[in-house]
Amino acid sequence: MSQAQLESLRFPIGKFIRKDSYNAEEIKANIATIRNLPNLLSEAVSMLDDAQLNTSYRENGWTIRQVVHHLADSHLNSVIRLRLALTEDNPTIKPYDENTWAELIDANNAPIELSLAILDGLHERWALLLESLTKEQFLRTFNHPESGRWTVEDNLAMYAWHSSHHLSHITSAIGRGGW
Repeated sequence: MSQAQLESLRFPIGKFIRKDSYNAEEIKANIATIRNLPNLLSEAVSMLDDAQLNTSYRENGWTIRQVVHHLADSHLNSVIRLRLALTEDNPTIKPYDENTWAELIDANNAPIELSLAILDGLHERWALLLESLTKEQFLRTFNHPESGRWTVEDNLAMYAWHSSHHLSHITSAIGRGGW
């Protein structure tokens, strides 16, 4: 497999590109992506059996099960970062090792319905909170020790991308598998 093919499997919608600012339409579209992920994800995985869930979406990649659980882990962290940014002055957040988390027993073996339920409630609350924010609140910041300062609107854009990125991993694997 060529390097380009490997990159396409790893980043099926391309890499996240952070912008200097986001207009109201982009923010609205990103919130819609956040709101819609749980339904799209549930629909995508609804007919998969355990063998399919335990299939990697690409060589040396996570299984579909791990991706679903990763989405819950990652998005819980994102909402906490948002809430910290809204309630503290440029807080420094705690990063985590997503690959190590994906190797924990629950990420490898737990039924995906557990994380689908988390995502359903979390994304609804997340979207409600995001829809209530003012332009000034979207410009509030947090500091990530590894990647620097992020605005709330940067974080929203990144997690809208993250939602689509991992949904595409799953739907692409389903397509390649003919499921």
